[in-house]
Amino acid sequence: MQVILIKDLDTLGSANELVNVKPGYARNYLIPHKYAVEANNVNKSAMAGRAKSKQKQEDTLMGEIAQVAAKLNESPVKVVAKSGTSGKIFGAVTSIQIARAIREQKGYEIDRKRITILDEVKELGVFKAQLDFGKEPIEMEFEVIAE
Repeated sequence: MQVILIKDLDTLGSANELVNVKPGYARNYLIPHKYAVEANNVNKSAMAGRAKSKQKQEDTLMGEIAQVAAKLNESPVKVVAKSGTSGKIFGAVTSIQIARAIREQKGYEIDRKRITILDEVKELGVFKAQLDFGKEPIEMEFEVIAE
């Protein structure tokens, strides 16, 4: 029996996916618990409409992400840190500090969990970080300067 999943299920698949299951499993578990609906013509056309609108939303989101990436790559974000006389900083630069610097200098609110620092930052200089927005991570540069 073919059903269209409404919610993501680890054992079967993701939402809006057409899957084949045994009829008893569909009638007794998936459909009553609102995990799936029967795959008839009406539900299949609704699934196609949802997939089309989701693709359109994803395309607009990727366009916005490209704009943000271009703005972030114009010039490196400057992160201020306390340092000693030899150029080593006290502590390390974290994703929280980078997110705060992006918000203050570029005007974008980026969650710190999406920022990955590629190198360990223990001294002054220019370093790279990755911003994970989904399909492919965006690399950006940030500069650590003395306070």
